[in-house]
Amino acid sequence: MKLKLALFFSFFLVAAAFAQPVRPPAGENARAEFQLLPAPKHKGLLLKPGDRLAICGDSITEQKMYSRIIETYLTVALPELQIATRQFGWSGERMPGFLARMTNDVLRFKPTIATTCYGMNDHEYRGYEPKIGNTYLNSSMAVVGSFKNHGARVVLGSPGCVGPKVPWGKTNSEAMNLNLGQLRNIDIEIAKKEKVRFADVYLPMLNAEDAMRGKYGTNFNVAGNDSVHPGWAGHVVMAYAFLKALGVDGDIGTCTVDLKSGRARASKGHEVLSMKEGELILKSARYPFCATGDPRKDDNIRGGMEMVPFNQELNRLMLVVKNGKAENYKITWGNETKRYTAAQLGRGVNLAADFPSNPFSEAFAKVDEAVAAKQAFETVQIKQAFRSPEAKADMQAVAAQTEKEREPLVAAIRAACVPVTHTIRISAE
Repeated sequence: MKLKLALFFSFFLVAAAFAQPVRPPAGENARAEFQLLPAPKHKGLLLKPGDRLAICGDSITEQKMYSRIIETYLTVALPELQIATRQFGWSGERMPGFLARMTNDVLRFKPTIATTCYGMNDHEYRGYEPKIGNTYLNSSMAVVGSFKNHGARVVLGSPGCVGPKVPWGKTNSEAMNLNLGQLRNIDIEIAKKEKVRFADVYLPMLNAEDAMRGKYGTNFNVAGNDSVHPGWAGHVVMAYAFLKALGVDGDIGTCTVDLKSGRARASKGHEVLSMKEGELILKSARYPFCATGDPRKDDNIRGGMEMVPFNQELNRLMLVVKNGKAENYKITWGNETKRYTAAQLGRGVNLAADFPSNPFSEAFAKVDEAVAAKQAFETVQIKQAFRSPEAKADMQAVAAQTEKEREPLVAAIRAACVPVTHTIRISAE
């Protein structure tokens, strides 16, 4: 095994040396000197009905922010899949540390799919050295292998980037980000070799760090106030990377209205209850992801939605209105009204993007709060109960007892996720 890993690592070093820099998307400016490997493309939904998803990582995962976005999203946007999610974040952890605890803490729950997000502590907050890469490679390979041997599909997430000034950094941020970029390259090579999926957390965050500071000033910290732990905006970028790697297509639903016939139809997850005189009443089991606030703030989810095409690619609740005789129309949804041309409505408008506050907001908030409460307990379960004197005496009994305590928190999420009846009013101007 050691020989195989050594040969693989040698291959990686050669590949990295000749890697072509990724061309940044239009309007973004990832630095060419980072020599980043292109991220592999994935097709199709990796998730399956009834999956048990384990979200694993270090203190950034333990913040319970991107993990909460992911779980809430899967709960409300894809309720038919009935995904059961747990977060296993551990502050200060490196990949070898996770490898040492994964059997006790994670595999006992028999996950069918797992995401990992390590590298921030593994890079040791200094410039890259082969020893850092070798340690990260070996432990990452072992983690992926262990998950696969236990029947779990894997999404190997890269580390994110650091901001301009890490208080405990041992070198400048440029050198640290070059190091983190090398760990990202290692993740890509592992994902290719092991035929698992890769979530590119690093490149979107690195691009956003430059773009958002240019747009909103140097106080916009994508990587967080300490340049390591992101606020909500940065965590949106992370959640976006993992949801894309999971193969989520973002099609929350489409309602098509024909003003000439006075009829309407809706896609899966939505039911037309009535359509009369421009008033459409729907009952929806699928929710869009709801967030309000100031997008100029780095601790706001709407800010993160500006950094990546979250609404365009993951959060599309479309209204299509055909055969309108007027040139312009007002669309009233909940307490908000927006104006569109007939041509815009004919092509379709994304209600989730255009109406931050909408009829789903209250129900969405209840689900999200229930997810937050459950994930908070999961940290206590793993970091305290599983490390208690009682656990040392009888681990099985502690696991069983804490699962009983967790059950009502899971039930609260299910109880909160109920269909929403809402009205869309279409009026000519």
